[in-house]
Amino acid sequence: MKKFIVVTGGVLSGVGKGIFCASLARLLKECGVKVNVLKIDPYLNVDAGTMNPNQHGEVFVTEDGYEADLDLGHYERFLGEDMSRRNNITAGQIYSTIVKRERDGGYLGSTVQIVPHVTDEIKHRIESLEGEVNVIEIGGTVGDIESEVFLESVRQLALEKPFGDFMFIHVTYVPYLKTSNEFKTKPTQQSVQLLRRAGLNPDMIVVRTETPVNPETIKKVALFGGVPQDMVINLPDVPNVYSIVELLKNLDVHRKVARKLNLIIDDTKFSWDYPKEFKQYRIALIAKYLGTDDAYKSIIESIFLSGCIKPTVIDAQNLESMNYEQVCDVLSRFDGLIVPGGFGKRGIEGKIKAIQYAREHGKPILGICLGMQLMVVEFARNVMGYRQANSTEFDPDTPYPVITLMEEQKKILQLGGTMRLGAQPMRIFSGTKLWQIYGGIEETTERHRHRYEVNYDQFPELFKMPGEKGYKLTISAKSNFIEAIELEDHPFFIGIQYHPELKTKVGRPHPLFKAFVDTLSRPT
Repeated sequence: MKKFIVVTGGVLSGVGKGIFCASLARLLKECGVKVNVLKIDPYLNVDAGTMNPNQHGEVFVTEDGYEADLDLGHYERFLGEDMSRRNNITAGQIYSTIVKRERDGGYLGSTVQIVPHVTDEIKHRIESLEGEVNVIEIGGTVGDIESEVFLESVRQLALEKPFGDFMFIHVTYVPYLKTSNEFKTKPTQQSVQLLRRAGLNPDMIVVRTETPVNPETIKKVALFGGVPQDMVINLPDVPNVYSIVELLKNLDVHRKVARKLNLIIDDTKFSWDYPKEFKQYRIALIAKYLGTDDAYKSIIESIFLSGCIKPTVIDAQNLESMNYEQVCDVLSRFDGLIVPGGFGKRGIEGKIKAIQYAREHGKPILGICLGMQLMVVEFARNVMGYRQANSTEFDPDTPYPVITLMEEQKKILQLGGTMRLGAQPMRIFSGTKLWQIYGGIEETTERHRHRYEVNYDQFPELFKMPGEKGYKLTISAKSNFIEAIELEDHPFFIGIQYHPELKTKVGRPHPLFKAFVDTLSRPT
């Protein structure tokens, strides 16, 4: 019999529902429960692929090539399992399915309505989840007009299922006012009222705060939220989010959930192992999306889970405005550099200056996707003398198009879901640093998200195969095109077309990040 835990949010967005859901799912998994997770996004986008990282955070790509909200990254890292397109629903998917079915005559002339047609489609997708316990996160905030149909759907589903198969958890924010020296619960009270108007009553209320609350606050939330005091869980901010699994266990959340859902659990084998000590290496992330801390979430967490403090984000546009000597001065303060992926011309020249500094000064550097492409551009300009070398993404008329649009992309006009996406096979060449990092394997798959590739056919003189002589970029991995390059006489100069950060799990960071951190010199 399937069980469902529905997690809603109140007061404000970004309150931490994703981290809570991932932590709760992992805790239940540690207790021997087969868990699955689902993120419901109320926006009308079909997926997150066309969203600006400055506004919405990173796009997380699954093994099967689905472009998802970053919460699927939380689920993968915490659970240690790969997610797929089945772990995400958007309003855009639901409505596009309904409209297509209507156009195909699937409703046999009926008037198509929110209830029952849209709600039935949502319920069908929820019921298709395969876990013994399915944790469902409804994005946004209770009271948002976009989420009403999803709340109605889970209300109906809870009524249709046997008693004890559903649990509702409301995650809300309680602010602290320094002027009056007290926690204010009124926003939470109003949020619960909105939830009740949608026909849902919380079984547990998770109170998010900056610091631990006092017993009086817990008592007040319980009273006005209509739950027992022991079902009000306070989760204050913590320096290490991976400790929340342990924190939930110490608060007996797993037993409270098991009691509500009539689950048999065993917490005697609980063995949640996460990094607790961190090397103080200084890593610069040469970035162009600075609107939110979540724009490079998986990269930052990959460094953190490799046992190093989180990197410092450097604005690539600021580097653009500096001369080369100034760039060298700024970046000399760091032990290593990461140049991440992205789209668009803004900040590109700043990234290229950072790559030149790393190449010329022996500074460890990892280039990811666009970062690798700019490594090729920098080498063509400053080593081969092709001063106007560029990617056709930024200069369609460049005389040296060392990076160009992939052949299969040239006839594609639609943007959403049309890039080279998901797990793709590649060959790693023996004898290279990359081959050593991967433990000597020669065949693997990695997740991709790109439209452009290295133009090897037109510019083979930039590259060499492993073992060949000369100062050129060594090709260390290939598929139908170049997947990775490196410099032999450099501590760590590796560029990769794929996104290794998407495969990092707690206890299993991607080996590229582990190798990068291990290469860094000791801090001064």
